[in-house]
Amino acid sequence: MLILSSTLPNGEACGQEPYNIGSRLELFVDDFLIDSLNGAERRLHHPVPRELVWKDVNRVEGGMYGGANRSVTVFRDGDIYRMYYRELARCSDAVIVPGATGDDDIVCCYAESKDGIHWVRPALNFYETKDLKTNNIVWAGTGGANFAVFKDANPNCSPEARYKAIGRIMLKTDPSPPQPDETGYAWLPNLGLLAYQSPDGIRWSLMQEERIIKKGEFDSYNVAFWDAHREQYAAFIRIWMPDGTHIRSVARLTSQDFLHWSDPPQWLEYGGAPAEHLYDNNITFYPRAPHLFLGLPMRLVGGRVKITAGNPLPDQTSVNDTVLMSSRDGLYFDRWLEGFIRAGPLPGGWWNENLCPAWGIVATPSHMEGAPDELSFYVNEYYGRARSNLRRHTLRMDGFASLHADAGAGEVVTRPLIFTGRALTMNYETSAIGSVQVEIQTAAGDPISGFGLDDCPPIFGDEVGAVVRWKSGSDVGALAGTPIRLRFRIKDADLYSIRFR
Repeated sequence: MLILSSTLPNGEACGQEPYNIGSRLELFVDDFLIDSLNGAERRLHHPVPRELVWKDVNRVEGGMYGGANRSVTVFRDGDIYRMYYRELARCSDAVIVPGATGDDDIVCCYAESKDGIHWVRPALNFYETKDLKTNNIVWAGTGGANFAVFKDANPNCSPEARYKAIGRIMLKTDPSPPQPDETGYAWLPNLGLLAYQSPDGIRWSLMQEERIIKKGEFDSYNVAFWDAHREQYAAFIRIWMPDGTHIRSVARLTSQDFLHWSDPPQWLEYGGAPAEHLYDNNITFYPRAPHLFLGLPMRLVGGRVKITAGNPLPDQTSVNDTVLMSSRDGLYFDRWLEGFIRAGPLPGGWWNENLCPAWGIVATPSHMEGAPDELSFYVNEYYGRARSNLRRHTLRMDGFASLHADAGAGEVVTRPLIFTGRALTMNYETSAIGSVQVEIQTAAGDPISGFGLDDCPPIFGDEVGAVVRWKSGSDVGALAGTPIRLRFRIKDADLYSIRFR
């Protein structure tokens, strides 16, 4: 089930004004493009667990944080994949901001891969630890507990700050009591986020000792990145709901220079979704469709304890899973209530702080030889007692959700759209008896001559970028720039995304 916000990206109610999709890839993670469903549904799909990336061994040399590791970043950078994760290590040369407390024994470590599947930990030895001379630590000091890294795609970014990060700081003392701002929310004065920079993603320094963001709770993986579609930086931070319910939620801030941020933070809205604890929001843009924000927050469900052979301890007070949410503006999110990633049958999987994905969605080679690339997610498995693994999960390209109909067939009609391009492509999957057919209509809903449903031979198979053809061919360029609707007839099939090229 999906709870919809029923809003346009500016927060206004959805209407039937034509929406210009240009030549963008459009996913069906929300129903923004859909006007009607008849015998069809929107269906959530689930990543498949694959191999373990790390198993908890030797801490800095290869394991994860000696607790539940919920602070992992993965992104592709040219020909390599980069991973940043936290670990326990006390370094004599750690960079401690004056007045800060805590986190001085939590460091950020680095690993890289050529395919996103096989990972290596380079011997960097930038810091000297008490126990290990050889290590892959890239940051030791204030902010290491949730050191959230990204590569800055801002064309105006300086070379020395091509890679950036944010990390939490806690001040030892601050005599001023919490003061409500214009939102009525009382902020703790001793918390905040620091900014870091690096020319190569390996050698890091503070951009300044002053906090760049001061309002928030921050006891989670707070993330930031350059939003190229809107030409601004975006940060998503952990916060309490503003209604006094003490439910964990998420807020957004924006910036033009990364050092000065909007104030106050703006709470995310989820339409009619029930209030739930959302930890580690993991919000990013989808690389193939950067106008869409996708979030994979870890959902905390309190009051549930699952005692199994792998989890014999009754001191657990909650369980977790991962949910999927999406947005077209970064504030109004459509959130599925069903779990996106479940704990599954693995021994010890039903622990608190389990199943938190890394920040980042990357394309990797398919696990089936010859098949198209697939999406990879990296998800922690926390078994308690200082054991935490990281496992890769995969999903077909664009395969978060689909328009689905069974063998009885169903139909979907879009709202009026305006496009650019000369061909319609789609990412779809059918059974041996299944098919997808496409009709192009006027904005009023009348079939356009030559592009009717009967003019489209049934399309079947499994393709990521199939060109839709009618009896007259695939060229739809004459219709570009004018409002049209798309009508899909789906039979025992899933339609994941569409794009005009």
